[in-house]
Amino acid sequence: MNYKIFVTRDIPDDGLKMLRQLKNVVLDIYPGEKAIPRKELLKRVKGADIILSILTEKIDKQVFDAAGPQLKMIANFAVGFDNVDVKEAKKRGILVTNTPHENVCETVAEHTIALIFALAHRITEADRFTRAGRYECWGPKMMLGTDLWKKTVGVIGAGRIGGAVLKRLADGFDVKVIYNDMKKNPIFEKATGAKYRTLDQLLKEADFVSLHVPLCTATKHLISTRELKLMKPTAFIINTARGPIIDEKALLKALASKQIAGAGLDVFECEPMIDCDPRDNLELRKMENVVLTPHTASATIEARQAMSRVAAENIIAFIKGKTPPNVCLG
Repeated sequence: MNYKIFVTRDIPDDGLKMLRQLKNVVLDIYPGEKAIPRKELLKRVKGADIILSILTEKIDKQVFDAAGPQLKMIANFAVGFDNVDVKEAKKRGILVTNTPHENVCETVAEHTIALIFALAHRITEADRFTRAGRYECWGPKMMLGTDLWKKTVGVIGAGRIGGAVLKRLADGFDVKVIYNDMKKNPIFEKATGAKYRTLDQLLKEADFVSLHVPLCTATKHLISTRELKLMKPTAFIINTARGPIIDEKALLKALASKQIAGAGLDVFECEPMIDCDPRDNLELRKMENVVLTPHTASATIEARQAMSRVAAENIIAFIKGKTPPNVCLG
């Protein structure tokens, strides 16, 4: 049997090389860097046995219908899989996989820590200040930031990325580490030295709050007006998970009023838009106490090639009649 695999965007080549070595595979890759238009996606998936999807594509009932009854697998090129209707896929007997990898966890943890330092030491703000020619002489009160040393860092989500963030900061910068999850996690505590807190306790106590939970019904707007009011006015929030975990409107108001000190955001609620409502005159891009990156927390050569290989490994296992190593259960 030949398998037609439609790839919704060109991906790093390690995984594609693995798939091209298979004699019974035909690859159809949508070219370019930009997301495939919805109309084109529905057209191109027709007849596909497997879709290798990117997190920017919503893979739902409409896509399943457009592909046809022969569609048997969605290999999602992402750790998260909130872009795929896993329940509908399960009803139709369509397998869904994702691409977790140790390298990805380490990369996202590094990016999270980079955002923490950028906020604490006002790195991007100072860069803009210097480039604009505003640096005229050194001053003892110019661009004062805050130390990370001895501060309290709290992560929401006791997974591998959150654990990597806490362990590296605790080992290297003598910070106090705390965490919140659905329940206490003794394994996580032993690995990181972190102490469990309720969500409210963590928000009140932490100087830096970092989000590492998947996006689902329970976590959408997990951080909103009430939660932001619990944070210290000197505290920062960092999100490298999914944009809708934070209520953007509430965050904008908290930042504008200096209810919190700042935010480091790699993801956005209405992504790729940076602001959901451009009419409210509260633009993240204009706020000096915000550091923004364009969903690039996992954007290293090593991490993205690892994701490419994992996607291919999932597909190859499926084609060989084996259970792929990374099946999404929803």
